[in-house]
Amino acid sequence: MAAWINLKILATEAYTHLISDTLIELGALSSSIADSYLNSPNEEALFGKPNHPGNTIWQNNTIESLFDDSVSIDTIIHELKTITGLSKILYTLETVEEQNWVELTQLQFEPINILDKLWIVPSWHTAPNPNAMNIILDPGLAFGTGRHPTTHLCLEWLIKEVSSNDHILDYGCGSGILSIAAKKCGAKEVVGVDIDSQAIIVSIHNAKENHVDIQFYNSESTVTYKADIIVANILSSALSVLAPIIAEACKPYGKIALSGILKEQVEMLTQIYSEWFNLNTPIHKEGWILMSGAKKSIT
Repeated sequence: MAAWINLKILATEAYTHLISDTLIELGALSSSIADSYLNSPNEEALFGKPNHPGNTIWQNNTIESLFDDSVSIDTIIHELKTITGLSKILYTLETVEEQNWVELTQLQFEPINILDKLWIVPSWHTAPNPNAMNIILDPGLAFGTGRHPTTHLCLEWLIKEVSSNDHILDYGCGSGILSIAAKKCGAKEVVGVDIDSQAIIVSIHNAKENHVDIQFYNSESTVTYKADIIVANILSSALSVLAPIIAEACKPYGKIALSGILKEQVEMLTQIYSEWFNLNTPIHKEGWILMSGAKKSIT
């Protein structure tokens, strides 16, 4: 059975890209970079405001590169030191056996149940409850598979709040999962917008797979659509900047649901959105927050 060698190298911010690029030049089949403190209390978040991105790399990184098992890692490390000028490289090795990668990946994505009313079902699974609302959705390039707590919060909120006469705006639609859920919950009309053109392509595809009629638009700034409900599952930095646009798009007495928010960001967003909305008590799930409210009649 074929096998590969996974070379893991610890690198500081200054040398990470150089090492990763050099490994590819030395024959690595792939190379990836991750925060060395990923999934630990010291994990470093890389956030930035629209058009003002934050750091593009972590301070301490783990570079993982895959080589054929016939390759001499001692030779790779020697050449890496020569090219980069580094005298010491900290690394570990592990063997990666040949597997059915497609099947292994699919096993990681089981159907997800929301309030016993809605299921997120990957296409390779049979819907556990055919009589429930089912969204057929495969993991892909756009955010929104139903697994993240913020997506859960928004889906639960939509199930409880959507009615048959609602016009809904999904701001930052990602995979289109919230738009599709809103439509399956009975909304009269749903519009999804995103600044990522790939997200629009993915959303259109997912809507077709679920046989729902939704309009998706690539939007860099303003939205002229007027909605009874606006749901926005995006980062708090974007929510703060977009507040006037979201308020303008919401009808008087219309509802909003905002997520992608951490506990320490609630106060700031409350101050911003209170100008236009009467806000409810925030809802918590696994460290993430959903803020909701209704638009004031006069702002």
